[in-house]
Amino acid sequence: MNIMIIGAGFTGIQLARRLVNEGNKVVLIDNDEDTVGHASNRLDCTVQNADGNSLENLEELGIAKMDALVTVTGNDEINMITCSLVDAVYPDVLKIARVRNYAYYVNTNRTALHHAETFSGNHRPLYGIDFMVHPDVEAAEAIVNAVEHGAVSDVVSFGDNENFELSAIFIEKGSAFDGIALKDIRNLVDFKIIIAFIENDDECSLPAGNTVLKSGNRIGILTEKENIKKLLELCGTKVDALKKIALVGAGRIGTIVADHIIEKSRSSFLSRLFGTSRKIAQDFVIIDSDKELCKAASERFPSAKVFCSDATDESFIREEGLDKFNLVIAATHNHEMNMIICAYFETLGVEKTVTLTASSAFTDIARKLDIEVAVPLRDSVVDSIISHLRGKTVTGVHTVCNGQFEIVECDLPEKSRYTGKTLKDISAPGEYLLLLIKKAGSELYELPQGDTVLASGDHLVLIEKTGDKKVLEKFAGRE
Repeated sequence: MNIMIIGAGFTGIQLARRLVNEGNKVVLIDNDEDTVGHASNRLDCTVQNADGNSLENLEELGIAKMDALVTVTGNDEINMITCSLVDAVYPDVLKIARVRNYAYYVNTNRTALHHAETFSGNHRPLYGIDFMVHPDVEAAEAIVNAVEHGAVSDVVSFGDNENFELSAIFIEKGSAFDGIALKDIRNLVDFKIIIAFIENDDECSLPAGNTVLKSGNRIGILTEKENIKKLLELCGTKVDALKKIALVGAGRIGTIVADHIIEKSRSSFLSRLFGTSRKIAQDFVIIDSDKELCKAASERFPSAKVFCSDATDESFIREEGLDKFNLVIAATHNHEMNMIICAYFETLGVEKTVTLTASSAFTDIARKLDIEVAVPLRDSVVDSIISHLRGKTVTGVHTVCNGQFEIVECDLPEKSRYTGKTLKDISAPGEYLLLLIKKAGSELYELPQGDTVLASGDHLVLIEKTGDKKVLEKFAGRE
């Protein structure tokens, strides 16, 4: 694909690097000379110093030949207006905009939903934007996913799948999984699982049957949701009810997280698995040092206690008994402070912590600080954008193992070279693993078997090395 990116900040550079590694032709534009120089030294693609909101400039740089335009500048209005300008002249170019203003995001989706019949015809999408990506929404959903599973691991969900999820779990010394070969795991469980990846320090690999698991390994386990608690116990992880939760940060992300947690505390899965069957009420507190944010949170969440205070004030922590809480979530806009807050609460005896970080580069640091879950904000955004750029057959992309591998959701096109073949005929150990399959016409996902026959229209979930063009061509039909 030919892709133009407006905005050479961290997200723009990370996105460009991923796309170039996949074999795409990328043009990266920014109006700051120093930013352009920084990007040029790190990327093997065209980097131009120009105003990206000028249609004349974009035409000189080849927008007419582009398959997609991605706007990720620090200004929402520029991102949206640039897409609108391009859409007016080049409607066939796919347009994706990062939008941080939650009101824009919500109102656009609400309007599109309200006028669904109008926009289902030949009308252009609102603002000429095919896909609007909101960083805070992506990150908040990842945090809530982790909380739903007891905040003991990173969790990956797949599309509309209600049964299966992938959890990244550490193997503790002396646990049932410590020292066992993958082929022998069936002796420990009476249900089906797939080990998707094994992470050891900075190395990540796809497993084989004779692979032996060891303490300190972090493994990605795919199974039905109802089996997760049992697997956590087999890996040596203590699973307790999350009855007392503290959220630090009442900003945009914190607000979205609180919305979901208070709502999900009444849902069957969270209640059944982790013992939060009653409403959260006094068991859920929100902390922020900003008076206006605290006032807004108090009005929005009357069932929660809201404190306007410094989350690291020891006297405040002791007075409110926060050191006895089951979980602390740090979701402020200061990502470094989030890690400090979580590390501090860990030293005070809080059982589990979840931190929002800038990127996956901080994930290893968070683990060394004994923080259970680190959610990288910028990586979530890049994953979301990449999934929209992979073509109509790809419906989702999730990076794991600090970006070394990615989980891809795709529909098997008719022209795929794998149509009509069984899994045992196309297996490629170490190259990829097929994790889930939803047969064409079916509503249910299932774990694939060696004799499973692939057919056009099957929905697949597979794990591969990030940006492996060969695998994408075989399964997703990419050219």
